[in-house]
Amino acid sequence: MDVYEAVMSRRAVRGFTDRPVPREVLLHVLSAATWAPSGSNLQPWNAYVLTGEPLAELKKRARARLDARDPWDEPEYEQYPTALKAPYRERRSAFGEQRYGALGIAREDLEARQRAASANWDCFGAPAALFCYVDRGLDRPQWSDVGMFLQTVMLLLRAEELGSCTQMAWAKFHRTVREILSPPDDLILFCGMSIGYEDPDVTYTRTGRAPLEETVTFVDTL
Repeated sequence: MDVYEAVMSRRAVRGFTDRPVPREVLLHVLSAATWAPSGSNLQPWNAYVLTGEPLAELKKRARARLDARDPWDEPEYEQYPTALKAPYRERRSAFGEQRYGALGIAREDLEARQRAASANWDCFGAPAALFCYVDRGLDRPQWSDVGMFLQTVMLLLRAEELGSCTQMAWAKFHRTVREILSPPDDLILFCGMSIGYEDPDVTYTRTGRAPLEETVTFVDTL
């Protein structure tokens, strides 16, 4: 698979088979991903990979919290601005319509939306998950470096014919994740990432992208 194919075929997979992901494949992917760029080579990502019984236990604890209607944990970072302005507000709204519309869930059916969203904390059935932390003392440039690392991981997973889905949703249950992983206190959970082989029986509608002229400006004359 060439780079263009990996980029174009990468998407948020929300349905996985239970086929195990070989440890050697994960090691190969993550070893290569260490070459992702970072300012002054800080390499600010701190990744934890869960499979088997530890992942099953995490899913079990998350499900128990959902069933008990336990409130989300105190946020450690702001996922979206409170007042999301145009055009980002419209793009987020369009995503919601496409995502839940493909599931046959009406906009006003909040309960059905919540049920669909709860699949996040089962990792959509994935047999492997990565949890990415960043040091509390680092700032926005280092968070962007973490994003480049995660993108590199996802593209390498595509090269191995694996799917993935990054999930900031796990930051809402960061205390539960911490119970399983026991990371140092100076680390913040940025996101989780479900990893596995895509279930071909799960249908999906791929969300669109803004026209290039909305996001890219060519300046070639004065």
